[in-house]
This record gives sequence, C-alpha cells and structure tokens, in this order.
Amino acid sequence: MGSFNKVTDYQAVKPLFFDGMTLLFGGFGGVGTPPGLVDCLIESGVKDVHLIGNDAGFPWIGIGKFVVLKRAVSLVASHIGSNPVAGQLMTDGELQVEFAPQGILNERIRSAGVGLNGFLTEIGKGTLLGENKPIVTLKGREYLYESPLSGDLGIVYAKKADTFGNLVFDKTARNNNPLIAMAAKTTIAEVEEIVEMGALDPEEIIVPGAFVKHVVPTKGINWKWIWETQGT
Repeated sequence: MGSFNKVTDYQAVKPLFFDGMTLLFGGFGGVGTPPGLVDCLIESGVKDVHLIGNDAGFPWIGIGKFVVLKRAVSLVASHIGSNPVAGQLMTDGELQVEFAPQGILNERIRSAGVGLNGFLTEIGKGTLLGENKPIVTLKGREYLYESPLSGDLGIVYAKKADTFGNLVFDKTARNNNPLIAMAAKTTIAEVEEIVEMGALDPEEIIVPGAFVKHVVPTKGINWKWIWETQGT
C-alpha cells in the first residue's frame, strides 16, 4: 500500500493539535463526533482553541468534554443549549460564542470546502445575527454576506473507511461530517471499521480519501463511565 495507507494511531496524530488552532468538528449533539479524537485533543494539552461545529455537545460527551476544561476561547455553532457549562462560560465572558442558523453554518463550512468565497443570504438580515456583517445590494435587494469557515484541523467520525481514507457514514451520524472533512486543511477520521483499499463499493463512498489525511480506529464511547459519573 505504501503512501496510500493512511491508517495510523492516536499517538501519531496527537502532535497535529496545537495551541491557538482552529478546529472543525463533526457531530450533532455528540452523535457523529469522534470520541477517541476528542480524548486525544484533551490529552494533547492544547489551549486557546477556536472551535467550529454544530453545537457544544454535552458536558460529558462530544466536544463538550473539551469545552468544560476552559481550553477553548471561541465557538461558532448553531446552539449550545445541551451544554450548560458552555452557556455559563459564555455569560462569564470566558468563551466567545458566535451563533449561526444551522443551514447557514453548514453552508459557510461547505463554501470553504468547495472553494467559494462565501455567499449572500437574506436570512438574519435586520437581526442580531446580521450585526457587523457586510451588506451587498444586488438587483435592488439587500443581502448579508456570509464568509466561509475553514480550519487548521478537522476531526470526523465515520462508520467505515478503507486504507486510503474513503469514508462511509451510518445514517444520521453522517450529519455535517462530510462538510467538515472538505473544509479543514488537515482531516483526521475516526472510524468503526477499516477495510483494504478497493473493498468499498464506490457508490457508498460519501467522502473521497483525497480529503482525509489520517485514519484512526475508534475507541468508542465509554458509556459505563458516563452512567457511573453522570447517572444518565
């Protein structure tokens, strides 16, 4: 396989995390967020991280495990209500939060992934969401300009991958993971099953391996720990 084999381990990817980086993460309420890579992020000790993803997870699952450590300085998300710690950090001025409607957020990420310099929309015009955003007049109508969202590193979760990094997702756990994989400068995929290159049906591949730099086998979610410590 040579250079086509992108399968590695957590120790090998840990040096990719660095202070002050912008990190894109897949997932919806923790579903589709890579648990092993979040743990790797925490273990790396990095701080002052700028996060971009759908939400703040829960305090004990998803990216929320990192947020509660107060090592993120900003978050661009559609909501944070599932993580009360994130809400408190925002209120206390310890976490800068930029809200975006879910569709707008994902389109900003997609724009970065496909090489677009943002887009125009009327959504949010005249509201708090539109404050300090450029206004563009086109054919007599005013639109907000929404900028693309990229990142230094992207972490995603997939059901299956081959050794080249082609990814297959499991139903709704797919969520925004394909967009994250495309928009990040470097993408790491945590996957449940790894097969040889050529073993996947081309019709089931959602993210081509060209967008994925590294593949690591999942460690899974420690549900026993969650049950014992959170009682839920």
